[in-house]
Amino acid sequence: MHQIEIDHLNKHYGGFHALKDINIAIEQGSFVALVGPSGCGKSTLLRTLAGLEKTSSGDVRIAGQSVIGKPPRERDVAMVFQSYALYPHMDVEHNMNYSMRLNRRPKEEIAERTRTAAETLGLGSLLDRLPKALSGGQRQRVAMGRAIVRNPKVFLFDEPLSNLDAALRVHMRSEIRKLHERLNATSVYVTHDQVEAMTMADHVVVMRAGVVEQQGSPLDLYDRPANRFVAGFIGSPAMNFLPAAAASNGALVLDNDGTQQIGLNRGVAPGRQLWIGMRPEHLSLKPGANDMALDATVTGIESTGSMTFVVLEVASQPVVLAHSGRPETRNGDQVRLHISMDNLHLFDRETQLAV
Repeated sequence: MHQIEIDHLNKHYGGFHALKDINIAIEQGSFVALVGPSGCGKSTLLRTLAGLEKTSSGDVRIAGQSVIGKPPRERDVAMVFQSYALYPHMDVEHNMNYSMRLNRRPKEEIAERTRTAAETLGLGSLLDRLPKALSGGQRQRVAMGRAIVRNPKVFLFDEPLSNLDAALRVHMRSEIRKLHERLNATSVYVTHDQVEAMTMADHVVVMRAGVVEQQGSPLDLYDRPANRFVAGFIGSPAMNFLPAAAASNGALVLDNDGTQQIGLNRGVAPGRQLWIGMRPEHLSLKPGANDMALDATVTGIESTGSMTFVVLEVASQPVVLAHSGRPETRNGDQVRLHISMDNLHLFDRETQLAV
């Protein structure tokens, strides 16, 4: 069953077309990530779901009922914002149950829901503290608790981890996902961090300039990107691209270096201008089964301890190789770059679509 249905949704700000014919169906109990660069429309889409923005055209249905024209309080959704937005003069308990007290819910119900949410989030011993006495991660959990006590149909997260340090972000990613599964909730999560989207979501929606470029499971987008933008956005480090043209013998001849080519037998029409896409982990400095090799020059080495990223120049283009060990190369070395042909991606240079 679809808990959320977004049907041909458009949003205009005067002459600016912010959301362009958006179509998304979200299953009950799923965790969906809206991801894309700044200004792509993901937060606008989330605010439209919440009722904080009016739609220009199209429909939004929650639990089968259209919510177009309904104010936020009638949509049965709860939103966790980028800023914690806690009341500084209220302790944790009163921050969490403020909306219930505002709606004059029975005291017994308020106490039970607050206690349950606090236990779920590990806040039971902090209910009497003011926000200023909490860490960033604890404040974020209070903001989440404020949403949980409402027991909504849908949870909306608007980049909730962007104010946290790197280590705490990783921890809170895991906590939010566990919470989602424990509550059997339907969650829509906005982030500009594609690693967050890949590791947390069941379904990822990649947006650019108000358009849904592709949507599907994280690994579907990673293995089968629909176009060059998705291929370059999903994955860290990003996919490498080399410009090339299809030759009459079936090979791909690299731009800027007509002597280097990659053998290919995919029936690409001669003369077609292409991008060759290669993920860093599918490249090697050692030969392997079903690979091709190109001449390259090492221009940089970046080690993280467990991984080493070798930056190379191939036909005047930068290429990054991800290596799990510590390769014996130095800046300036001339090497042979081996490419796994089983994991090669091709994109048309004119349309940018996958070939």
